[in-house]
Amino acid sequence: MTGVSVSSAPASGMRDFLPVEAALRDWATASLVKTYERFGFTRIETPIVENIAQLRRGDGGENLQLIFEILKRGEKLDKTLAESIVARDDLADLGLRFDLTVPLVRFYANNQGTLPNPFKSIQIGSVFRAESPQAGRYRQFTQCDIDTFGIKSETAEIELIEATSEALLQLGFEHFTVRLNDRRVLATLTEVCGFDPARQDNLFIQIDKLDKLGIGGVAAELIINGHSREAVDKLTKILGELGIGTEHSINPSNFIPEKCDPTVIERLNMVLSSITHVANGKYKIVFDPTLVRGMGYYTGQIFEISAAGVSYSIAGGGRYDKMVGKMSGRDVPAVGFSIGFERIVSILMDQKLGPTSNVRKIAFIFDPDRDDTITVFQKAKELRSGDQIVSLLPRKKDLKKQLDQLAAQGFQSHAQMRGAEVEIKDFQ
Repeated sequence: MTGVSVSSAPASGMRDFLPVEAALRDWATASLVKTYERFGFTRIETPIVENIAQLRRGDGGENLQLIFEILKRGEKLDKTLAESIVARDDLADLGLRFDLTVPLVRFYANNQGTLPNPFKSIQIGSVFRAESPQAGRYRQFTQCDIDTFGIKSETAEIELIEATSEALLQLGFEHFTVRLNDRRVLATLTEVCGFDPARQDNLFIQIDKLDKLGIGGVAAELIINGHSREAVDKLTKILGELGIGTEHSINPSNFIPEKCDPTVIERLNMVLSSITHVANGKYKIVFDPTLVRGMGYYTGQIFEISAAGVSYSIAGGGRYDKMVGKMSGRDVPAVGFSIGFERIVSILMDQKLGPTSNVRKIAFIFDPDRDDTITVFQKAKELRSGDQIVSLLPRKKDLKKQLDQLAAQGFQSHAQMRGAEVEIKDFQ
């Protein structure tokens, strides 16, 4: 159509990345992969599109309401629309993935026969959620996950936490805190306080707001949501006695010990002591009985990482031993940890952290009307053979302005043809 004005801005909730940020993202990705590979994880890829039935299985929590669905196409769509009554769910057969865990479990169930046991994977890629766009919340964003299949013991959790922490250290993060809990501890909390087990998911959602609302605010939300006042009073009493919301360190052994499975507490303490040892003071790990995590598929230990001066977590994960069984009919122990890639890139940009390189960047400026083209390209090739970055650029009328712009772009030197030879000068 002619005369219709179309915005050049990206679709709502999507972003363009300028060269500086794209370079930072590439560097961060390479650094993360390099660190994870040192721990024996190997990279895989899954499609961004999954069968809609897989995405709707019920393990995605609130994300099930945020799926970008893909309409059936061609004859399949025509046939569906021709039916007298068409349900909304019948119109789509595919959808964009909302996280990397659901596709990973599908991948593992499909390829289990050819994969090693245990299997340790790296996944980095875009995911999509039909969010209401706002500052810091996007409809397309990158996730970075490591997962382990086939290990029942908490040694898998220890390795995931250590590998993720080491990856953050390599990116320049310091003095962060790993928060650790267990979904079975949360279930015990529900039982001890007398909450309705059928409303456990709603209870956990409210408890997850503790860092924002405080104990009093969470208690008020629970009452508004129809939970028993007696149960809410018991919960606030337990949380108050434990010093929740303060810097007080909580010992898992002191947390409602008369009800908690001793094995659960023992394994929490094992992870806490192991990570404290390997951290060597560079970061710390604490037990937090109010840590929830939003996904419904977690079955055991869960964990998050928070950075100093930042109000949100920068990594999170946990054990999900039942997910593979839902797809393949046979349970396989599984645990994963995901770094909030967009969040760490934002912090890196704000703090001006990022790659440092000794590679020399040369802007090779040539005059298309004067310089011999074959000679220019040959000289540029010779310069690149020394592992230097050489960008060929036609000379502009205002050379001084051009040179100033190139210096601002990070070029250390500029080159020009002087007869049959190249003259290279450093920016001052």
